[in-house]
Amino acid sequence: MPGYGIAAADEGSGLLPWSWAAQRLTSAQNYWVSTIRPDGAPHAMPVWGMWDDSELWFTSGVQSRKARNLMTDPRCVVTTEDAVNPVIMEGTARVVTDPASLRRVIDLMNEKYSTDIEFSFLDPGVNATFSVRPQRVFGMVHGDFTGSPTRWTFAG
Repeated sequence: MPGYGIAAADEGSGLLPWSWAAQRLTSAQNYWVSTIRPDGAPHAMPVWGMWDDSELWFTSGVQSRKARNLMTDPRCVVTTEDAVNPVIMEGTARVVTDPASLRRVIDLMNEKYSTDIEFSFLDPGVNATFSVRPQRVFGMVHGDFTGSPTRWTFAG
């Protein structure tokens, strides 16, 4: 974050541990998904999502703008709803249709949101199920803006 007076990694409070980001990705109630329209314009929408150790799952109607954007260009940014202590994840979304993964998503969704959504909700002809694995993740703590900004980089 050039120009913001951010301390070096070995100064200030130091870099945040990955567990800090993972906890926020797990506990977030809502997430913002930013995609790219065919004309290059940005598009952002909130979704329910489930962090599952190394990937974020969410669903969207196959005719929704975000689903159509991701099917054309899978690059996206997903953020937690907390702008005070945010986690910002850059990655590539993939559509998931295998029954084992869809069952996992339904189980995670029903557990997290105290719902009783049926497996049929994830019919790939109606609702697309996406998995986003992080390539870069950013996090920072509001109370330590200059000392906490951290970037994690992941392969692939």
